[in-house]
Amino acid sequence: MSEDLRARVQSVLPGIRSDLEDLVRIESVSADPERAGEVQRSAEAVKALFDAEGFTSSIVSADGGAPAVIARKAGPEGAPTVLLYAHHDVQPENDHADWDSPPFEPTERGDRLYARGAADDKAGIAAHLGAVRVFGDDLPVNVVMFIEGEEEVGSETLPALLAEHQESLRADVIVIADSGNWDIGVPALTTSLRGLVRMDIEVRTLTHAVHSGMWGGLVPDSLMALSRVIASLHDDEGNVAIKGLHSGPAADVEYPEERLRAESGAAPGLEWIGSGSAVERLWTKPALSITGLDAPKVAGASNTLVPAARARISMRIAPGDTAENAVARLVEHLEAHTPWGATLTHTVVDTGEATQIDATGPAYDAARSAFTEAWDGTEPIDMGVGGSIPFIAEFLEAFPQASVLVTGVEDPDTRAHGANEGLHLAEFERVVLAETLLLATLGAQ
Repeated sequence: MSEDLRARVQSVLPGIRSDLEDLVRIESVSADPERAGEVQRSAEAVKALFDAEGFTSSIVSADGGAPAVIARKAGPEGAPTVLLYAHHDVQPENDHADWDSPPFEPTERGDRLYARGAADDKAGIAAHLGAVRVFGDDLPVNVVMFIEGEEEVGSETLPALLAEHQESLRADVIVIADSGNWDIGVPALTTSLRGLVRMDIEVRTLTHAVHSGMWGGLVPDSLMALSRVIASLHDDEGNVAIKGLHSGPAADVEYPEERLRAESGAAPGLEWIGSGSAVERLWTKPALSITGLDAPKVAGASNTLVPAARARISMRIAPGDTAENAVARLVEHLEAHTPWGATLTHTVVDTGEATQIDATGPAYDAARSAFTEAWDGTEPIDMGVGGSIPFIAEFLEAFPQASVLVTGVEDPDTRAHGANEGLHLAEFERVVLAETLLLATLGAQ
């Protein structure tokens, strides 16, 4: 059966590639209000693709959110139901000058297809489409497609969508194609993801700006105080110094030094921060970064003590922790380390829960078997992800009886969210084959 499916996957790939390129040309940037029409056009294009495969589909939204597509197609009576998730919205392309080819014009160079969304996550849609197209009207399972339209802006209305359409989305197995593989030629199942807390803080020392010559040496300026607060967030090794945060062990996976440096873009001579193995620091320990500052620019700065300064804190929380605990511990730390009687205020921007998946049982066995066959005998590893996909926790909460498999088309050089995002075409073929094999195996169980 597998050789027949492999041949059928190869036969549908040219059409899938063409469909993917058509989707990529739609500028479905959900963060840009001026391109809301493009997001709608993208949803309509996705619906048309699944309509053509015999699905019963509809475009839905909740609470004024972006359009999502729900599509269903029946398999044999009594067969399990598999929900296939991806998202059709994409990140902003930012400065076109940073791209080697136009960001919304799919361009093949070497072994990759480059464009915004070529991997994250329109290739996820294409992988699902390819798997069901292989079977035509002889699906081995009941299939539900759920293609979201606002993942790149935080999936704010996803809980409402899941609640409103819970019965039509209910499934035995959920495949979330929004992650990646360990390396070219090495597949992976994502089994843990860190959560997220973003917080804006303001440190104020004065009611108004004053002359630095007249008052410097007595009055602390806000930039000095904010710098002290920021410096307190890590110990001398670079570990997060906030008490009460959870951390845990990671899989026994080696992350070679040369690969870490190449993939991270580390400057020559840069030292890593923190303690523990590389994958522990990236997957199962908290991390904290300062991703924004509000302060006067150096160019044109006057001899003035700044009365208030702001920073945005982005904290990744380890699997096993909660956003509620992380917020409370962070606030306690900030308040305890604000110097010189300065006033600190904070605003939580957003949060997302961490995820730990118990990847055992028949569905995971079927996935591992399918991945091993699609990658010509290379078994998948269980991989953590340092970033956050908070909606996975929402799927686990909404469908606690379902087996949730987190897969994807990305690889370490995909550059999702950055310039020159690219899909490795040979890996994409393996992804489509693996999902095809998985559906066949689930249908035979």
